Amino acid sequence: MNLIKVRMWWYILSLLVIVPGLISLGVRHMNYGIDFTGGSLLQYNISQPVTVAGIRGVLDAQKLPGDSQIQITSGNTVTIRTSSLTQDESNSLSAALQKDFGLTLSSDNKVDAVVSSELVRNAGLALLIAFAGMLIYIAWRFEFWFALAAIIAIFHDILVTIGLASILWLQIDSASLAAILTIAAYSVHDTIVIFDRIRENVKIRKKGEPLDELIHHSIMQTLARSLNTVAAVLICLLALILFGGATIRDFMIMLLIGVTSGCYSSIFNASPLWFDFKRLRGEAAASR
Repeated sequence: MNLIKVRMWWYILSLLVIVPGLISLGVRHMNYGIDFTGGSLLQYNISQPVTVAGIRGVLDAQKLPGDSQIQITSGNTVTIRTSSLTQDESNSLSAALQKDFGLTLSSDNKVDAVVSSELVRNAGLALLIAFAGMLIYIAWRFEFWFALAAIIAIFHDILVTIGLASILWLQIDSASLAAILTIAAYSVHDTIVIFDRIRENVKIRKKGEPLDELIHHSIMQTLARSLNTVAAVLICLLALILFGGATIRDFMIMLLIGVTSGCYSSIFNASPLWFDFKRLRGEAAASR
């Protein structure tokens, strides 16, 4: 099967994932964590040995969010940053920690969001600058239409990731901004590998060979590399999702979604888009 001849199916499949995500973003918005919303900051004095896992178990029993941050300092103090607690919830947590670990509450304060709207704007600006830089670099090393196809593929991956994060109600915190930038970097790297093979094959293009067949063969030549790379990454991410603990689970799920989408878009979106750009410019005819 020529992957380029059936490219409309790949576009439709992408839309079937992106559109529900956009609807969810419009209706449900995002599940912002305490980095965005603020919360409670509690400090306890330690009277006996205690572990982060043990305290995490108490927080889970109290049904507190999995992204609650726990820090044990050398000064025999435990600091817990969690969602905003009522007085009854704070008292219940303190009583449980006192009973299980002998922790004594030393302070209970409300704190503001760590991630401000200014930081979010700066992250968006950083992403736009990265897009512009990649567009200029790829256009210089390859051509403008390669660069435009790569940027659209990256934008596709970001939409897929944040859309599914909204549908799955994943916690969005400061690490999520890093996840988006990581996904963009992975996606463009995977895309460039395929584009490089297409460029090499264009130089030795056989007489009468249609461009869609050349692109299809180029994808097939790099397919094993793309699949092996994403498989290795996904194995690591799955291990961290299963065994890395609740604190990083949603972050890793976002990376899992983004990396999978990045592999898909590199194969099924970026190259077909480049073909359509060439076709619309009348440059997709068989070589003479």
